Amino acid sequence: MELGGILVVYVLIFLLTLLTYVFSRRDKREPLKSAKLPPGSMGWPYIGETLQLFSQDPSVFFATKQKKYGEIFKTHILGCPCAMLASPEAARFVLVTQAHLFKPTYPKSKERLIGPSALFFHQGDYHMRLRKLVQGSLSLDAIRNLVADIEAITATALDTWAGGRVINTFHEMKKISFEVGILSIFGHLEARYTDELKKNYSILDKGYNSFPTNIPGTAYKKALLARKRLSTILGAIICERKEKRLLQKDLLGSLLNSKDEKGEILTDEQIADNIIGVLFAAQDTTASVMTWILKYIHDDPKLLEAVKAEQNAIRESNDGGSQPLTWNQTRNMPITCKVVLESLRMASIISFTYREAVADVEYKGYLIPKGWKVLPLFRNIHHSPEFFVDPQKFDPTRYEVAPKPYTLMPFGSGVHACPGNELAKLEMLIMTHHLVTKFRWEVVGSQSGIQYGPFPVPVNGLPARFWIESSS
Repeated sequence: MELGGILVVYVLIFLLTLLTYVFSRRDKREPLKSAKLPPGSMGWPYIGETLQLFSQDPSVFFATKQKKYGEIFKTHILGCPCAMLASPEAARFVLVTQAHLFKPTYPKSKERLIGPSALFFHQGDYHMRLRKLVQGSLSLDAIRNLVADIEAITATALDTWAGGRVINTFHEMKKISFEVGILSIFGHLEARYTDELKKNYSILDKGYNSFPTNIPGTAYKKALLARKRLSTILGAIICERKEKRLLQKDLLGSLLNSKDEKGEILTDEQIADNIIGVLFAAQDTTASVMTWILKYIHDDPKLLEAVKAEQNAIRESNDGGSQPLTWNQTRNMPITCKVVLESLRMASIISFTYREAVADVEYKGYLIPKGWKVLPLFRNIHHSPEFFVDPQKFDPTRYEVAPKPYTLMPFGSGVHACPGNELAKLEMLIMTHHLVTKFRWEVVGSQSGIQYGPFPVPVNGLPARFWIESSS
């Protein structure tokens, strides 16, 4: 080996040794004398165990760690030391009882795309104010008036699937959830605005999980430019709504009419950030679950027949489908509701959530240092045999008995739980009703496997063919 090559090797060894020393010293802090760091491995300097996590199914990575170290363990991913929590008690501790000690945390690159004023980037008074507004516009009383419109959106979309051509089920479900998101935010929005929002949001969505670089032509740079255009479009919609002085009760109306205790209104930028945030939260997650519902009932013919029988009875009571679904009917779908719950558990679209310790915290004798990321592992809890018998089996009958508290958290928990959970479930029920009463379908290609992008969906978005069910 030449001298230059030898020097390079020694420099790399020195840097690696230095990094190892820095990270090991950081882990040896003991500000709470009685507490120790959780067990676990921190992996390589800086990169930690990121490669191990993303080179396999994340569920396998976390489950292996939990089996080895227990319900709380440490690791180091994406440049951050992390404490992983895999029990209902720990999730409740972080998300509910001691939520003030753990703030939501997101990469700045993602904040730029959604908008820094979106409610899920905040804590305190601003967060509570925005959460009340969003929750109010998505409450049961508010969404009961959306049943007919959601049904129309769903029926129109599903009708385009018929004919036996292969479609990407997940991508088609995303179109439905986007339209429902627009409906819940704006009510009936002009097509020209909807089309522009859809086009630019699609670009933003593609760049959201890409490498954050400002180099022209990259997915992230394109997403940043689309975000600017979205601000312009939303600004025009907000201006038009203000000029007409409409008092609509949709989300935009709630945001426009809100005043704090000092009488101050939200800025147009704050409103735009929160609209983008709601669209982001509503689309991929709901579409993922609806795709899984379709797959789960497809894979179990007896269950499919039971769901069909329940939904066909409702259809017949509506003059063979000539009358629209009612709110009360969506509240009386016991078999289908259990299918939705089990799909939420099995799929666990939100596998975990990120928090950051704002102070040194002690939990069950372990130290979680200030600045560490803290991840309650929902999927581990949802798939634990301690809480769900035979957890890898899709079994809606398990909900004939309510699950124990904090063992089923598909929408999170605490002050940052998803405020649109009832809208999402309503959308799933309406979609299932129209799917099983009007169509038959077959999955094309591989019928097993999961891909993460970042939410878990069936491989290749579940390609499938659909046909109108014969009435004879």
